[in-house]
Amino acid sequence: MELSYTFWKDDGWFVGYLDDYPDYTTQGETLEAFEDMLRSLYEDIQQNEFEFIRRHGKLKIA
Repeated sequence: MELSYTFWKDDGWFVGYLDDYPDYTTQGETLEAFEDMLRSLYEDIQQNEFEFIRRHGKLKIA
């Protein structure tokens, strides 16, 4: 399984979020550490550690 994420560098840190969960950001000193934090964040989300999670959907019109 693959998940898309968005990231940027801020004061030497990699900062970003999983694209499906933009309300929850994380960071790491290296890209590898940042990706590890994203995996941990995803696991927390899957275990319902967060009460309010915005989800994305697609609406068919006609």
